[in-house]
Amino acid sequence: MIAPKLIEGLNEQLLQLFGEGPQKTQDELKRGANQILQSAFSRLDLVTREEFDTQQEVLMRTRSLVDALEKRVAELEAKPSAESDSAE
Repeated sequence: MIAPKLIEGLNEQLLQLFGEGPQKTQDELKRGANQILQSAFSRLDLVTREEFDTQQEVLMRTRSLVDALEKRVAELEAKPSAESDSAE
């Protein structure tokens, strides 16, 4: 869900573009703009900053584990060849 403050800010900017008018017209315009913006943002499949930061932390931990496993695999792959060389 998009932050209400962002939508309100965009609504205010739209109202300023259309100028002053009767309060009813401004309210209708604000409601319409709010619906349009909500619809547009929902189609963009956006995430909140908190969700992004959480996923970034998960990715960093996963990357760290993958690096450690790659290092361990390289050590294990090198070990048999070193043992077979000394056995000959």
